[in-house]
Amino acid sequence: MVSAHSMEEAEALCDRLGIFADGSFQCIGNPKELKARYGGLYIFTMTTSADHEEEVEKLVRQLSPNANKIYHLSGTQKFEIFKKDVRIGDVFRAVENAKNKFPIKAWGFTDTALEDVFVKVAKNALASSSTM
Repeated sequence: MVSAHSMEEAEALCDRLGIFADGSFQCIGNPKELKARYGGLYIFTMTTSADHEEEVEKLVRQLSPNANKIYHLSGTQKFEIFKKDVRIGDVFRAVENAKNKFPIKAWGFTDTALEDVFVKVAKNALASSSTM
């Protein structure tokens, strides 16, 4: 048994992970299972100047109307997009088209990380304990 605070370390060293949150055991599984169970999302991040933030949101809504904005600060926006809603090729095409319309400082498109799973499980645990 290993106790770790680094999700990358836990994913590299362990074939089964258990997540404790709010003082109790929440889930167990291998990293791939946990990502599938609690993830199922891509994370799309884009940084532009503040005056192009609405255009970024419009781009994301065209890719996936169900996208959820999870972060927004000084021109950087981060969205969760359900894997079933989008194809990766469509994202790359949309970003290339957007580059012709407004300047993009940086962008990224990643699979759900184990850290995202932990945060989601912990938030759910805290939310359910506060409603009791």
